[in-house]
Amino acid sequence: MSRQVTTRGTVYASHLRSVSVIALQVVLVAAALWLVGWVVAQIWVILLPVILAVIVCTVLWPPVRWLRSRSVPPALAALVGVVVAAAVIAGVVAAVAPSIADQVSTLSTKAVVGIRQVQDWLQGPPLNISDAQLDSAVSAITDRLESSGAQIASGFFTGVSAATSALITLFTTAVITFFLLKDGPRFLPWLRRSVGSPAAPHLAEVLTRMWRTLGGFVRTQAVVSLVDAVLIGIGLVILGVPLAYVLAIVTFVGGFVPIVGAFVAGALAVLIALVSNGLVTALIVLAIIVAVQQLEGNVLQPWLQSKSMNLHAVIVLLAVTLGGTLFGVVGAFLAVPVAACGAVAVRYYGEQVRARSDDPEDVESEPVSLEKDPPSDDDAVS
Repeated sequence: MSRQVTTRGTVYASHLRSVSVIALQVVLVAAALWLVGWVVAQIWVILLPVILAVIVCTVLWPPVRWLRSRSVPPALAALVGVVVAAAVIAGVVAAVAPSIADQVSTLSTKAVVGIRQVQDWLQGPPLNISDAQLDSAVSAITDRLESSGAQIASGFFTGVSAATSALITLFTTAVITFFLLKDGPRFLPWLRRSVGSPAAPHLAEVLTRMWRTLGGFVRTQAVVSLVDAVLIGIGLVILGVPLAYVLAIVTFVGGFVPIVGAFVAGALAVLIALVSNGLVTALIVLAIIVAVQQLEGNVLQPWLQSKSMNLHAVIVLLAVTLGGTLFGVVGAFLAVPVAACGAVAVRYYGEQVRARSDDPEDVESEPVSLEKDPPSDDDAVS
């Protein structure tokens, strides 16, 4: 009996069929991802407030859960949480406003003097910049800022313009936050009833892990912003810059808005130092801000976020860069939590694959067992 001969052409054809199947699968997956992106863009007006509300809930849920454990009705506990949060924000604004109002007239007067000093310095030796060159530079900077401002505005209000303004988005976020805090513990039981087995246990576990990851992100961002505010605030106090405490608060709040928040807070501090204390102090303040921002961006934030969300520092940096490039300020803010939630889903999928795999490398791993009692519903509000 003759043995069947396998020719090179047969091997090439087999490989080509395999490559064709894989290529078709890649195309189908890419088309599915594009379709998901298109749907997200169409419903962004309602999706953005929901995402923001979920993030806010990670902060407000612990005190609300404590109130509920003390037999406070869910609606009242949620209302107290939202009202207290709004009161804290209003209190910070009320504390900052008088200090600004008291010194704004003096700072505005010094601003004119400071700008003239900078102009005289630029026109004198060794630079000897002429009026025409200075006007051209100012015009170029102004055009650039206007162009950047338009990009920032379009990035922030992408999809929100249909809601007429960011104020409506914030109001919608507050309302959604209230209902998530009030009815959130009912979500997982409803999900299990609606989806059913075998998908419900897996989906509930992934959402619970995502919720905990979001909580870690918010806490990390708060720590990073606090470190920035304290370090920059200490520098401003030592240098005797007016509104040092106000600028520290602005720095803390700005830390929750990547890129633009740090830029605006830093520029404001340098400007106030320039018009009140002179050019030398302004340069020192600029050096302090740059040093702190470098520490935050390259060391503190990637390290803390990689620990709290189990993400590599490079992934954190790339996620922020990609989100900011594609979607502006909102994309930069949401990039890290979205990447972390995606990583949670990928890790869980890997656990389930290892549980069903006969690969010798996976035999010794311990997959997550769905036979165990699921996490308490009070631990997740998704």
